[in-house]
Amino acid sequence: MSKAAVSTPLANAPLDIARIRKDFPILSREVYGKPLVFLDSAASAQKPQVVIDAERLCYEEEYANVHRGVYYLSQVATEKFEATRTRVRAFINAASDDEIVFTRGGTEAVNLVASSYARLHLEPGDEILISELEHHSNIVPWQLAAEEKGLTIVPIPILDDGQIDMDAYRNALGPRSKIVAITQMSNALGVVTPIHEIIRLAHDAGARVLVDGCQAITHSHVDVQDLDCDFYVFSGHKIYGPTGAGALYAKAELLDMMAPYQGGGEMIARVSLEKSTFKKGAAKFEAGTPAIAQVIALKAALDYVDDLGMDRIADHEHLLLEYATDRLSAIDGLTIYGTAPAKASIVSFTMADIHPHDIGTIVDREGVAVRVGHHCAQPVMQRYDIAATVRASFGLYNTTEDIDRLADALGVVKDMFG
Repeated sequence: MSKAAVSTPLANAPLDIARIRKDFPILSREVYGKPLVFLDSAASAQKPQVVIDAERLCYEEEYANVHRGVYYLSQVATEKFEATRTRVRAFINAASDDEIVFTRGGTEAVNLVASSYARLHLEPGDEILISELEHHSNIVPWQLAAEEKGLTIVPIPILDDGQIDMDAYRNALGPRSKIVAITQMSNALGVVTPIHEIIRLAHDAGARVLVDGCQAITHSHVDVQDLDCDFYVFSGHKIYGPTGAGALYAKAELLDMMAPYQGGGEMIARVSLEKSTFKKGAAKFEAGTPAIAQVIALKAALDYVDDLGMDRIADHEHLLLEYATDRLSAIDGLTIYGTAPAKASIVSFTMADIHPHDIGTIVDREGVAVRVGHHCAQPVMQRYDIAATVRASFGLYNTTEDIDRLADALGVVKDMFG
């Protein structure tokens, strides 16, 4: 992805992980009498103290409703709230603040596009392309729109290594293709898709593209203008920010074409009992009181990762991925899913005939937190004919020692099951 960091000795220096870990209060605690090893950042990342402090400061000293008050507290809250919009715009290199819509997260953002764009502009028989890699949040909203409007969902298969089958994708694109909804990085496998090529081919066919960036945005730079995607969604809680705050990027001309997602306060221009008119741009889609403190704290999270350097974070996590892949591959009976060369910091695996839930429970008693199940990506599991996997996902605060702890805990699992 583009927008690389300036090349300086500091920018290229490895992260000081020992210092960084001190920024995350929860990492100092114990679980079952053992130091916590947190390997579930793909589900939701832990929060640095600066994010916790930003949210607390809002509630303790600066809280008021935004956009509606002429008094001091309201103006302070509004300025900080809108400063986050500007920060998100810069973080993903959107052309304008008005292309950034605050949502509760990636799920709501996809639903917004499915409701406000697809239901309005697609006709019966039009096609929405989604891949086998998708999170349920990038499947179900399109299915609901398809059922209502008589649209066709066209599935794009993945190869054995977890990568998109690009030949199948090219063949699936046609004159009825109107939307391609695609992940930039699989939450279940860690596979990174060839997103530039996917978008280019979709546009050549006349289709709009929504990119699910919930995983990818935490691991590398995102430049929506370079991608030329039509929509981009992400959740703040995965990039070390609060829950309940995320964003939808949409090209300005598309926002103008879309109908309001919800009606109520804040998104209106004028209301009478006979008819209402609505604001333009992002404001049209932000009805009611937003997650004020959470949005304000999201800026602290983006500042935090930007200060560390996304390139340095990516380098550190790549080393973790390589180390974990080698370490876990050496365990007899362990199978890793998602082996494509383009991959970020997730290792998803099974162990012989041991149920993933048993594995997760046992390693938890060793102080190691991993995710088990289908990871809200059941089509991926169906593709490999498995019910579930164990998923270890790494954040900027993880170490090779954490991976050693996981491997040792898996040794306990093997001992228990003979």
